[in-house]
Amino acid sequence: MNHFELREGALWCEDTPLDEIVRAVGTPVYVYSSATLQRHYRVFIEALNAHEALRGALVAFAVKSNSSLSVLATLTRLGAGADTVSEGEIRRALAAGTPAERIVFSGVGKTGREIAFALEAGVGQINVESEPELGTVAAIAREGGRLAPVAIRVNPDIAAGGHAKISTGAAQSKFGVSRSEAERLYAAAAANTSLIVRGVACHIGSQITDLSPMASAFAVMRELVLDLRRQGLPVERLDLGGGLGVPYFNQPDPPGPDAFAAVAAKAVEGLDVQAVFEPGRFIAANAGVLLASVIHVHERPEGRRFLVLDAAMNDLIRPAMYDAWHDIRPVRPRGGPLRDYDVVGPVCETGDTFARARPLPALEGGDLVAFMSAGAYGAVMASEYNSRPLAPEVLVRGAEWALVRRRPTYEEMLAREPTAPWLS
Repeated sequence: MNHFELREGALWCEDTPLDEIVRAVGTPVYVYSSATLQRHYRVFIEALNAHEALRGALVAFAVKSNSSLSVLATLTRLGAGADTVSEGEIRRALAAGTPAERIVFSGVGKTGREIAFALEAGVGQINVESEPELGTVAAIAREGGRLAPVAIRVNPDIAAGGHAKISTGAAQSKFGVSRSEAERLYAAAAANTSLIVRGVACHIGSQITDLSPMASAFAVMRELVLDLRRQGLPVERLDLGGGLGVPYFNQPDPPGPDAFAAVAAKAVEGLDVQAVFEPGRFIAANAGVLLASVIHVHERPEGRRFLVLDAAMNDLIRPAMYDAWHDIRPVRPRGGPLRDYDVVGPVCETGDTFARARPLPALEGGDLVAFMSAGAYGAVMASEYNSRPLAPEVLVRGAEWALVRRRPTYEEMLAREPTAPWLS
């Protein structure tokens, strides 16, 4: 469920008409619904709490999916932790009020500086993804006189996800250590006096719409916990990652959080561990839209009809990068028959195409459209390609809204680049 709906002939976010925001902020602009963020988080927690084995789980929101400070603060106030993959994301989570002990630090290429910062900040879990990294974390902890809380991330050799580029659990992917390495590295971590070994972790992909790969991966992790326990090694946490898919309007509804929780509970049952989950897309995707203006409609004699928008692939790269499908809705729809449009942006790339032959109501220059399900991997993946300013972000709460990231001016963009002295 999301809180974007037609009301009085226009698209609203909660109790705020979207064209009101556009009149004040312009386009393109991202708009997020507080109520949807809150509802999705609570639904996920309720599904977990229905199973005794999952009560008290840490739900660490995947900051990579949406790193808006206001989005993070909204979720933090509900009790969410943060799954982070860089020093910058840790800093964002802390700035949003996330307690350090609820922060998980993942990623295959953590630098020494980032590890040192994470330890100084007091993050609750560092997911170690290789033997060299384990040695680096231990050395930095020893030099700083700290104890590093670590979990060993395991690659269960199970592929899943909505696209090859977001499948992270196959043997050939860069993430984690193999099952055959895991026990040895876990024992080494448990024996190292600079480390506190918390448990084991996995994450097999994103936009997963079939729970069977998850069930298989979770079964591998359960057996690993049991094997480690048989060796007398302590295991406090079982981090099962995230990746639960969301409905992108043109697809069948994926399994819901209740079904996901039932699969996870089966893996955790009787282990007496704290479960950790790292949802991102599930919470944020349908909580946000990208609003764009129609520049003009270009009709060619051979029949192609291009809907040219002021939003581009630099604002929303998912269609260009992942062939992703986003529902496109007029903010003030007209009646009449649908027409097929190639929906494109102004960037100088053929890849700057959001949709081909998409049936839409009649549109003309000056109309507003909304890209639905854009709250995850939207603004967070944006760039200034073609020297286009980053789109601002707005958070709505009922009839209130706030500009939580403004659009930079061209002067600000240029001021970030000092000219080489010999060119001045």
